[in-house]
Amino acid sequence: MAAPSEEQPRRRFGQRVLTDPARLFQHNAWDNVEWSEEQEASARSKVQENSSQLLPQDKQEEYEANAKRYWDDFYKIHENGFFKDRHWLFTEFPELAPNRSSSQNGDPLRGFKTKEESSSEGLGRCENGHCSLETRTECQFGVPQSKPGLCTREVAAQEHRGLNHRGGDYPGSAASYRVLEVGCGAGNTVFPILQTNNDPGLFVYCCDFSTTAVDLVQNNAEYDSSRCFAFVHDLCNDQSPFPMPEESLDIVILIFVLSAILPEKMQGIVTRLSRLLKPGGMILLRDYGRYDLAQLRFKKGQCLSENFYVRGDGTRVYFFTQDELDHLFTTAGLEKIQNLVDRRLQVNRGKQVTMYRVWIQCKYRKAATP
Repeated sequence: MAAPSEEQPRRRFGQRVLTDPARLFQHNAWDNVEWSEEQEASARSKVQENSSQLLPQDKQEEYEANAKRYWDDFYKIHENGFFKDRHWLFTEFPELAPNRSSSQNGDPLRGFKTKEESSSEGLGRCENGHCSLETRTECQFGVPQSKPGLCTREVAAQEHRGLNHRGGDYPGSAASYRVLEVGCGAGNTVFPILQTNNDPGLFVYCCDFSTTAVDLVQNNAEYDSSRCFAFVHDLCNDQSPFPMPEESLDIVILIFVLSAILPEKMQGIVTRLSRLLKPGGMILLRDYGRYDLAQLRFKKGQCLSENFYVRGDGTRVYFFTQDELDHLFTTAGLEKIQNLVDRRLQVNRGKQVTMYRVWIQCKYRKAATP
């Protein structure tokens, strides 16, 4: 980091550079913070240390076999009072609300508050790489009690199994703009989209590995089965059907979900999702980057394989590089629109602790038909 020299932050090459450490604790977060060579070397050393001891193969197989149960347990514990809507969504991904005016986007720095940031006041609880949060969702969304008349998981599952794609008889078949969020969690992306995007042709699909998470979405007062279809789906099972045909989606959203997948299964999943896109459709991703705070805080004995770890609650997480994600998407036949790293400094002002986060954001597009 730059040596302290000024009271106000300086900009270098379009990035904010911190100056006076004594003033750091007056700010919640800084975006695009530059890392020194010494800082990156220290992070690399910590990762080498915490990955020097791998879990035995039988334990790794156990975590894979019981992955669904661990995520169900997570959402049972955190079903209320844990999630907030993602205010940064439409600043970073305007494709989710194409008709939204730029004035509605607000301050991108203030709006870009992820669950990890909103939990920063309590990051003293960040142990074993878990940071008191789950992989696939960042922000918090309050989930009220279920109301009568809402579509239940059982009914939705029956509809899902009985779809007839060839006849065009599937949820959202009449829509003109279709969005799928994979790993929807409690709905903290889905509901802001439904609230913000008033396009009458919009239809939002959302799925999750966790039955409990899908129940939370379907029982939310904001759930509207005429504009949304939530369903349970196992990404790792290539025989598990989607409720829409191939080449029917405009957008696929992956927010802190791909990192929860066994690394050797990631390519097959990305390739399969790319087939759902219309020509010109896009995959939008935000996920953990290499040397993120969560990776550095893992202890020995929690590493499953290179840059892949298990948290204390049994959920797992991978930490990406830009090149790894680029390879996954381009191998699936998609073209790069955006692939960037956001290195961010968060400050817990109460504890006077600085926390360095690393996230990667990508947009990849399916080639339009000539």
